[in-house]
Amino acid sequence: MQHRMKTHPLTEQQINNLLQRAQTGTLATLNPDGTPYSTPIHFVYCGDAVFIHGLPKGKKLDNIARDSRVGFSVYEMDKLLLNPNGKPCDTNTKYESVIISGTAKIVDDIEEKRIALRKIAEKYTPYLANNEIPNNRVNGTAVIRINVTEMTGKYYL
Repeated sequence: MQHRMKTHPLTEQQINNLLQRAQTGTLATLNPDGTPYSTPIHFVYCGDAVFIHGLPKGKKLDNIARDSRVGFSVYEMDKLLLNPNGKPCDTNTKYESVIISGTAKIVDDIEEKRIALRKIAEKYTPYLANNEIPNNRVNGTAVIRINVTEMTGKYYL
């Protein structure tokens, strides 16, 4: 285990808070040759799952259909902590981060998709969250659910 994971772990509540307030994350899927494919995305954390939405075709969807194992990370940098003696190698960063391992599934159930899209709207456009999402938009949008198998968080201040 990394030293900072031992000395600076986030609590479950701190992890949840970061996942609620962070605006973007990075989804890592596996290409056919086993190399990682990393995509910056918008997301919502709900229950024990991460939900992502997007176009109904693309590389990340192809990768998930072939291999459901994924990684997901969120990182929030606050500021640089400069060394008072001007030593660049002793400069640090105040931050919080969460790393998730899990399995991804393309959501087929229309009601689960609608709920996930509503939660995404509540997070990113709360002033529009009560507007109805038309069925053709729900049907035409891909929703991915990441079921969390492992989640860790760390910080430094």
